[in-house]
Amino acid sequence: MSLTGDPSSELLSRLVDSVKEISGLPECRNVFKKTHGDLVRRIKLLSPMFEELKDNNEELSEEATKGFELLRTVLDSAKELLKSVVEGSKVYQTLQRDDIADKINQITEKIEAALGEIPYDKLNLSEEVQEQIELVHAQFRRAKGRQELQDHQLEVDLAIAQREKDPDRAILKRLSEKLHLQTIDDLKKESLAFHELVIASGGDPGDWFKKMASLFKKLKDYVQTENPEIDSAEAGKGMIKHRSPVIPDDFRCPISLELMKDPVIVSTGQTYERSCIQKWLDAGHKTCPKTQQTLLHTALTPNYVLKSLIALWCESNGVELPKQPGACRSKKVGSSMSDCDRAAVTTLLDKLGNGSLEQQRSAAGELRLLAKRNADNRVCIAEAGAVPLLVELLSSTDPRTQEHAVTALLNLSINDLNKGTIVNAGAIPDIVDVLKNGSMEARENAAATLFSLSVIDENKVAIGAAGAIPALIKLLCDGTPRGKKDAATAIFNLSIYQGNKARAVKAGIVPPLMRLLRDAGGGMVDEALAILAILAGHQEGKVAIGQVDPIPVLIEVIRTGSQRNRENAVAILWSLCTGDSQQLILAKQFGAEEALKELSESGTDRAKRKAGSILELLQRADTVADQS
Repeated sequence: MSLTGDPSSELLSRLVDSVKEISGLPECRNVFKKTHGDLVRRIKLLSPMFEELKDNNEELSEEATKGFELLRTVLDSAKELLKSVVEGSKVYQTLQRDDIADKINQITEKIEAALGEIPYDKLNLSEEVQEQIELVHAQFRRAKGRQELQDHQLEVDLAIAQREKDPDRAILKRLSEKLHLQTIDDLKKESLAFHELVIASGGDPGDWFKKMASLFKKLKDYVQTENPEIDSAEAGKGMIKHRSPVIPDDFRCPISLELMKDPVIVSTGQTYERSCIQKWLDAGHKTCPKTQQTLLHTALTPNYVLKSLIALWCESNGVELPKQPGACRSKKVGSSMSDCDRAAVTTLLDKLGNGSLEQQRSAAGELRLLAKRNADNRVCIAEAGAVPLLVELLSSTDPRTQEHAVTALLNLSINDLNKGTIVNAGAIPDIVDVLKNGSMEARENAAATLFSLSVIDENKVAIGAAGAIPALIKLLCDGTPRGKKDAATAIFNLSIYQGNKARAVKAGIVPPLMRLLRDAGGGMVDEALAILAILAGHQEGKVAIGQVDPIPVLIEVIRTGSQRNRENAVAILWSLCTGDSQQLILAKQFGAEEALKELSESGTDRAKRKAGSILELLQRADTVADQS
């Protein structure tokens, strides 16, 4: 049943919005930094459940609706509390820390109770999301009623600072750091927060205000004494204008190290100057320059928040606002092309459609190079109508023409709007045919094109249905090193869609992946583990992996692999051991406990959680064995 416009859809939308608002709160910089951060982090992890149910477009049961309504009410209360902790007076919160801690704990208890009212097993959730929500619920359950360790040093310092007229400067230094009151700007914000408190109290703040005012004055005197050069705001402004300000690292592009003018975000979450990262992508790179992680897609998302912060910083420091990157000097008037004009493109397209075999081959090759060169070319070539003609040439009997056509489409697909144009031209079945029957170079570039198109979620379904996965597996087995990488990247992205997981398993992907995993010198261990980890969350994938003797190599990776590979290996091991006593016994026999204990101390957060869960399973199995 469609739920567009009905109460279920509205309820889930409100829950999604609540989580977004909570996630968007500024970082907490006071004595509640850890508690506040933990609660926000746990709430953010609920978002996939709301979004997946909303996307499923199914009506919620009465029981589920009741649970989600309760959760919505609690999240609204959580948002108000968390906002007040971020924006309120730091001195007041420190003096009232026990009361505020109780309120945070009450919110935690209410969220846990609301989650307990939701019937997860009756909801249409993917295994990955259900696993995550169960984990988050367990985190709230453990956090409920947990008393944070008291900061005894803070207790002592506060008592002395309030009691003594002239406290030791070391005490004021610790308090200044703990309360994040270290700059003139911090003091200004605290003064405003004081003012808001007085207004909220109706002009009668009571005895607590005297304590606050006294402590704040001591901290203010200390900060101003420690920073005599910024004793007044006006003096500070004058100084700023007469010295070269140091550009904050976060405002510099990691590639050029210059102040960013048009910051954009790539799929790894890193931010770059648009022109710099575009040049990197245009050169054929498929990794993030800073992290070296493979980019899941090449879409560039404007970082409006950072752009605003850079503008504010420039204004505050007397720096001229960076201008938007202008048009390329080599561009011709009235054209979006930088290396050729529309007339030249039109001539090439005429050769594609009506020329001889040699002319078609030459024109497709020129368009391939032009589309690779820069973003403007990609837009103009597509606007001129090249895509349908290139799609026709995918069926060319001339291998070189076919290679040029599929590679030109790959280069054009870097532009997100062009992705839609390519799919609408009916290209997917023809690209899959090239993947099956083309030359090795054509097959490699067909795989890369399918990966690029699969960035759009609905294309994942169409590509899987067109029979791409068996052909990608074949390329994974017999391709060049580059071809194997292209195939693995495409398979990973396609397998994010549940239906494609089953297709991949049925097509026999698991044995080749295990061969790649066992071949440490083959350079495909990272890719093999990443795909196996995503397949292990599917029941058919779990069964298939369990049949190829995976335990020894997984434990070896957990012992000696990179952090990312250890995380994926332990995730696969967790899937295999959950509900399967035989795999658990094998894990114990191959020495998993020692490796897992080490991982639980030194791995990533996700790896630590998975390792801890397997260790609990092993412990339970030992207890059962002892009792019998």
